[in-house]
Amino acid sequence: MPITDVRNNELQFKDIVEKYPQIPRFLILKIDVQRRGVYYTQNALNKIDPNIYQLIGSNVFFASLGARDPKIKSVPESLILKDGTTIITDPTPLEQNPYVVDYRDGKFVLVDKDEIVEEVEFWEKPDYYGKFTSSGVPMDSIVFARPQRLNITPTSYCHFWKNDNGCKYCDLVPHLREDGVIKKKLSAQDAYETVREAIKQKGRFANICMTMGSDVNGKTPFDAEVEYYIEILQAIGKNFQGRRFPSQVITTALNEDQLARLYNETGLSSYTSDIEVLNEDLFKWICPGKEEWVGYKEWKRRLVAAVDIFGKGNVNSGIVGGVELAKPRGFKTEEEGLKHTLEEAEDLISKGVSIVYIVWVPRPLSFFKDQKNASLEYYVKLTIGLNALREKYSLTIDFDDYRRCGNHPNSDLLRVL
Repeated sequence: MPITDVRNNELQFKDIVEKYPQIPRFLILKIDVQRRGVYYTQNALNKIDPNIYQLIGSNVFFASLGARDPKIKSVPESLILKDGTTIITDPTPLEQNPYVVDYRDGKFVLVDKDEIVEEVEFWEKPDYYGKFTSSGVPMDSIVFARPQRLNITPTSYCHFWKNDNGCKYCDLVPHLREDGVIKKKLSAQDAYETVREAIKQKGRFANICMTMGSDVNGKTPFDAEVEYYIEILQAIGKNFQGRRFPSQVITTALNEDQLARLYNETGLSSYTSDIEVLNEDLFKWICPGKEEWVGYKEWKRRLVAAVDIFGKGNVNSGIVGGVELAKPRGFKTEEEGLKHTLEEAEDLISKGVSIVYIVWVPRPLSFFKDQKNASLEYYVKLTIGLNALREKYSLTIDFDDYRRCGNHPNSDLLRVL
């Protein structure tokens, strides 16, 4: 199948590296690979040892967002560059012009237009993979490992989709419907046992992150979601001696009473609630469920209120970088989108809420499936802008940085600046 380059009018990787020498080449490469995706040659797949490397597998509680190439399943979870940079990406058809992962001269390499760009490696499996809980559930289907973080998703279904008000960039629930895992829920005992086993591997993990789909149920909306977080966090906390343990939750924007319960009744140490897009009109369009149940201004207010409970440097919000350009209602130019995004970001960052972004990938089961994400230069400028604001207001993002997450280009800069 021929490779079609649909971005000939944009500055390419080498041009951006030359134009922005203050940004590490590996970070620019990471952004571009996330933006374009990867294609694994059969030669590379034949050399990837599943006994050593962590491959995308079935998780009974959390199915990853649909890949750009849904036919490809058993591929590495992530690439690793020579400086330790991780690139979380997904398999992409050749006709969409991805980078290519090949095996040449005894090495795995990243290739663009048949030119080797860089050597790559993959995440190694942690020791607990392949083991089972006392109830017989595979531990690697309960807790997904990143190099230094344990990711727990107690349940995946997002209730915003009940009236088809899910976020327009997201294909999680449509993907789950196809895989038939919507109703599965994690037991507190299985979570406790899996974390207990995982942390036996000394020096591997530095943080635990938990997230699940929004649940509007309860006397007050999201009370049921809060109760479930508390149940799992309390179980996990039994593995640690201190009052608090290194941890992060990514939840719906909760009110002060719900936030106080999370903080006071568990050992949770940091809080994230993703606003997704930093513009009220676009928030209403792109995130209709979040608008229906919380609203843009209230989402921001609740994030700021969380700082009073968890403390400065412990509250975070994520955005889907580039989705603010989605057609037909998004910003018409990248310059306009960047300007408005950074202005809104500063409003939150100045009040103690850090902002991280992920690279928007238009996925095949999402509302935005036929769209194109932003240019490489746009993402580099967004990285620089968000990091400058973080420095201006002296914010740390230790719980969601390059070591613990590895999916946010702007927090990757914490290692070099």
